[in-house]
Amino acid sequence: DIEEFRKAGYATVDFICQYYQQIREFPVQSTVNPGDVTQTIPIEPPQDGDSWDVILKDIERIVLPGITHWQHPNFYAFFPANASFPAMLGDMISAGLGVQGMLWVIQSSSTSHPNRSQVQHVP
Repeated sequence: DIEEFRKAGYATVDFICQYYQQIREFPVQSTVNPGDVTQTIPIEPPQDGDSWDVILKDIERIVLPGITHWQHPNFYAFFPANASFPAMLGDMISAGLGVQGMLWVIQSSSTSHPNRSQVQHVP
């Protein structure tokens, strides 16, 4: 259902914005012990899928405590370039279009321009 997807998309963007607004409140590194995350996940998958709101609450409750927060201002190791807001929007568009940028014949729009500076124009 496209309207359900739209609603979940807005909720996800709101979730990410809230995460960045409160990122300083998280410890930089995971606070869980080995096996803690596994213990919070049911052994059997649910018979029916959860609502997106429930899934986002699970991410907040289960996933966030178990990750290193790379964008935290006190994280001084690697500096990933894929977590900027423009990069996130680009990832959304790429995923939404199902882009598989492997070969020119598959996705000429996503594979042509990296070589643009190397193209020699013949008069």
